[in-house]
Amino acid sequence: MSSSPLPASATATSGSDVTVLGLGPMGRALAGAFVAAGVRTTVWNRTPGRDRELVERGATGAASAAEAVAASPLTVVCLVNYDASDAVLRQGDVTAALEGRTVVSLSADVPERARDTGRWAEEHGIGYLDGAIMTPTPTIGTPHAVFLHSGPEELYRAHRPVLDVLGGTHSFLGEDIGRAAAFDIALLDIFWTSMAGYVHALAVAGAEGVTPRELAPFAQGIGAILPPLFEEWAGDVQDGGFTGEGNPLTSALSTMTHIVHTSEAHGIDAGVMRAAVGLARRTVALGHGADGFSRIAEVLGRR
Repeated sequence: MSSSPLPASATATSGSDVTVLGLGPMGRALAGAFVAAGVRTTVWNRTPGRDRELVERGATGAASAAEAVAASPLTVVCLVNYDASDAVLRQGDVTAALEGRTVVSLSADVPERARDTGRWAEEHGIGYLDGAIMTPTPTIGTPHAVFLHSGPEELYRAHRPVLDVLGGTHSFLGEDIGRAAAFDIALLDIFWTSMAGYVHALAVAGAEGVTPRELAPFAQGIGAILPPLFEEWAGDVQDGGFTGEGNPLTSALSTMTHIVHTSEAHGIDAGVMRAAVGLARRTVALGHGADGFSRIAEVLGRR
């Protein structure tokens, strides 16, 4: 989505007032960072009582979502997904109160939902930025936090001083509203498939008499191998190299089947690795057995 004319009040930060909708663990962390930095902060949550600690620290609790968004030029939304945020933002009184103001969504969902919300916001005269938080709650307000943003660049720059209060690194990824969510989905794909592999490894190791703490230092060694491979494989996929000189896919496939065999010999579900083996076999069958493992990304991307 390209940038569109911004609501009049969205082109300036209008002081340092901010509203936070959603006070789960991450929402409380965001609101807490604003309060700690002296930003005038209004908070609201669907479940009453979650604002108590924040109010004691200096935040203002709102009786309704409409009252909350009317209190500030900038509203930060942090709910579980876009079903939850739509249920709040698209209520008539809330939508009306948001006109001429700005919403920054830090709720996680898919890129097309972000784009749909961007279209809705534009239709109602609401400035809208989508975003993603890539680090856990303890990092918020510290140099270790990482935020991704996408949407109208002018809007992002106007509100950057307030967003900076949340700490860490803020990366603007472009004016396509769905771009932050696209990065988020891809990065979470890495995280959760890695975590699935780790817990599976703990189960397999345990079945062979290896304790989790015995395995952990060696698992960290495997983790240290990954960053250079990420860079190398990104080049393979972008440039079409796919070299398998050091470790051809046929060799990788052999070791992957060993994992399946050992897992299932102990009665441990090997579904995740079986899926990976299936992708590798499919790629080999297409004539890419001498290529590197990164060739699978190109095969997956074929239409």
